[in-house]
Amino acid sequence: MKRRNFIKNTALTTLGSALISPLASLAESSGVTHLESDDLSKAVLKDEYDVHFIAVGDWGRNGEYDQQEVAKQMGVWAATNPNNFVISVGDNFYPRGVVSENDPLWHYSFENIYTAHSLQCDWYPVLGNHDYGSEPEAQVRYSKVSRRWNMPALYYTKEFSLGNAGDKVLMLMIDTDPMLHDNKKQEVEKQMIWINDTLKNASADVKWKIVVGHHPYYTVGPRIKNYDTLTVRAKLAQVFETHKVDVYLSGHDHSLQHLKTEGFTHQFISGAGSELTGVSTGIPYSRFQASDHGFMYFAINKNKLNVKAINAAGTVLYQTELSK
Repeated sequence: MKRRNFIKNTALTTLGSALISPLASLAESSGVTHLESDDLSKAVLKDEYDVHFIAVGDWGRNGEYDQQEVAKQMGVWAATNPNNFVISVGDNFYPRGVVSENDPLWHYSFENIYTAHSLQCDWYPVLGNHDYGSEPEAQVRYSKVSRRWNMPALYYTKEFSLGNAGDKVLMLMIDTDPMLHDNKKQEVEKQMIWINDTLKNASADVKWKIVVGHHPYYTVGPRIKNYDTLTVRAKLAQVFETHKVDVYLSGHDHSLQHLKTEGFTHQFISGAGSELTGVSTGIPYSRFQASDHGFMYFAINKNKLNVKAINAAGTVLYQTELSK
């Protein structure tokens, strides 16, 4: 029996070598050392913009409260429109974050929910208040486990190229939850110095400045006048005005909003990834508000920044464009 197995395996090996040899010879003669295959999915989709991303927040509920439906539509949108990455604006895991990089919630609320091929791109998250319920640093460490989860620190920057002329969009991913706690004054002060210095020292090539955090500093949701909103406003509003931040993107209120108060910065809230909260109408600084499950889609070139609010049925509820 052993002898027959040896002969059978040797025959298969010989046959395999015979099949591979012509390909290997062709590769060697052309100077190619391996065979390549191009991914012809979303990379072939082009439009007039250079950077595209989906923004979603307040989502981590094991697929419930329409998280699964929003995830499905994100996948459909990213498969049929150019998309480079996904931004999560926090409250990634309910009810109290994750305890480690091995927490089962990574599978129940993330890996097994956002399964579309088009969503296997880079994800750039920030933390929300619920993420602080257990071990916030575990979400940083998960970057070494998952190829698509990219969170190098509790706050960090990303730059993306706009065309071939050296123009860029600068994104600051900030950590707003410590700003709400008196016992974290020292680390908040350190982060505020970093925010100011990073915005102040942005190169002349930066055409757009976008800050991403969890807590809004204006809202027409239920937190319109609560401690969270007022405290973050006191920390960030003047900084954004001084450094001419174009967009502040956040979540926390579970809705879709575009707000423009007096001053330079436009604020977008994309916190409708699962459970919803209500919105008020008739607020002067609100250009759009909807208590509807969904996400936002950003497309940017050096002259224009286009934003769409899309619900779980794939309907574009709202669209606006900012110009330089």
